[in-house]
Amino acid sequence: MSDSYPPISDYGYIADCHSSALVSVHGSIDWCCMPRLDSRSCFGRILDWKKGGYCRICPRDRYETSRKYLENSLVIETTFKSGEGEVRLLDFFPMREEGEHEPYRQILRIAEGMKGSVKILVEIVPRFNYGAIKPWIRTNGDNSFVAIGGSDGLLISGDFHLEIRNRHGLAGEVLIEKGQRFYLSMLWRKPEDLDEGPVEVPGTTELDRRLDETMEWWRKWSSQGKISGPYAPQSMVSALVLKGLSNAPTGAIAAAATTSLPESPGGSRNWDYRFTWVRDSAFSVRSLWELGFGKEADGFRRFIERSTAGSADELQILFGLGGERRIQEVEIAELEGYRGASPVRIGNAARGQVQLDVYGELLDLSWRWHDLGYSPDDDYWEFLVELIKGTVENWKNPDSGIWEMRGNPRHFVHSKVMCWSALDRGIKLAGELGREVPSDDWIKVRDEIKSVVEEKGYDNDRGVFMQSFGNPKMDASLLLIPLTGFVDFGDERMVRTVDAVRDDLSEDGLIRRYNPEEDGLEGKEGVFLACSFWLAECLARQGRTEEAHDVFQRVVSKGNDLGLFSEEYDTSSGEMLGNFPQGLTHLSLIAAAVALADVESQSKKQ
Repeated sequence: MSDSYPPISDYGYIADCHSSALVSVHGSIDWCCMPRLDSRSCFGRILDWKKGGYCRICPRDRYETSRKYLENSLVIETTFKSGEGEVRLLDFFPMREEGEHEPYRQILRIAEGMKGSVKILVEIVPRFNYGAIKPWIRTNGDNSFVAIGGSDGLLISGDFHLEIRNRHGLAGEVLIEKGQRFYLSMLWRKPEDLDEGPVEVPGTTELDRRLDETMEWWRKWSSQGKISGPYAPQSMVSALVLKGLSNAPTGAIAAAATTSLPESPGGSRNWDYRFTWVRDSAFSVRSLWELGFGKEADGFRRFIERSTAGSADELQILFGLGGERRIQEVEIAELEGYRGASPVRIGNAARGQVQLDVYGELLDLSWRWHDLGYSPDDDYWEFLVELIKGTVENWKNPDSGIWEMRGNPRHFVHSKVMCWSALDRGIKLAGELGREVPSDDWIKVRDEIKSVVEEKGYDNDRGVFMQSFGNPKMDASLLLIPLTGFVDFGDERMVRTVDAVRDDLSEDGLIRRYNPEEDGLEGKEGVFLACSFWLAECLARQGRTEEAHDVFQRVVSKGNDLGLFSEEYDTSSGEMLGNFPQGLTHLSLIAAAVALADVESQSKKQ
């Protein structure tokens, strides 16, 4: 195993709502998937330092770095300072107005001299299909090359000298003086489009225009946000991440941009998160709408409706970004994994699990949108009725729960509460829409679920809700119960449950999902950052504002210098764990920030 893998926090995230990439603080693109975020990687050494491929731009001599996102965009500016001078590197996917043209599907890297002169090294080592293919690289023109392998191709061009190295890579050096700009463009193309003679490449004037066009695109998009309160800057970064994780043609939002970054150091808790989960739809709609990004919220709602509509019996918990249902999980044995954490997995077998909470998530989604003036039409209402029937038929069964545990199914309290929520939202929707439904039967089942949860899912000795029937362990998913209205945030049982979750699952002031021995997997995972934001939200809604701020600030401190978060955090090593950037973490940050802003606003009115 190589010792060269940087911490996950070293990476920044760039995307264009189609493709995405991770760029290290040292100017190396170590993960990139084009033309879609869930495509096979063309640079992927974050999963195998020797085989995965990369694209690096950095000074030849020793240097210091700093970086930031430019003006509420996903354009990263990295500043390199060496003894001879200073250079800034801009990394981004060019954006253009929706509907006018096809997306560029291009990474553009611009190096600009700011002080003195700096010798810059450039290395481009494409490796297609998760490192399995060393592409054929051939000259296309002056400092222009095509790289072809399998069903992938890159058109690589620059305005400085590049040469082919070892047949399957490119390298060059350039001395950058103050005021000079140098460009590197990498356009994804189908191999057949690169196979017939020289291909035209964009010139420097055009590349400058694409930078201006991209900045204007992000300014226009971010200006829609209605973000206030003490954590507005963090919320904006999270909104940008969610936008980057979205798929423009379908409206889907990926759970994360990567696969197989380990939840346990060197362990096997490695999953592919480049898909969209039904349950995340409710969080996405809620968070994005509250920040003023109604178009993205509606796009995700429509994607979920399209992907899940039809037969409730065929409901899946996750889908591909294009709505794909068949998502086979396979292991790539030849990749060593990030810092030796194997196996590397592509696809996700959780698609076949039974997770009863999806009934509640979909009904809650429809209820929220009805409340905003978007009521279900006749066809979708028929599907919702099927979901409620499915809830009635299945709520007594065990399931795999929100955490997708791969052991024996259980009667998870969160899942039962979401079944209650499905019926509760269905009853309310039917009443407001004037739909003919067996209301008495639905009310009876809804009330029965509540009674069963309060009897079997409640620990009378401690006065708290518990993870599953007959299991008095704590579970961070219990923090979500009051979002459904099953109990109020201020209900004494909920206040005690919040304290019990914090007492039992706290690690250095942050929250684990559950006790790690619960899932039967090897290795100890880190604290779960989304759960820690859930705690902050609960505390805020309970009026425990000072505690909520303390928790929120502690979680925010675990992000990197760009404000990006992974799924988990290792309190012993101080490093991020899990796939990155993680959508659920950023969604939960927004929800907690909104709760704290609401509390602050209410206190000012009093």
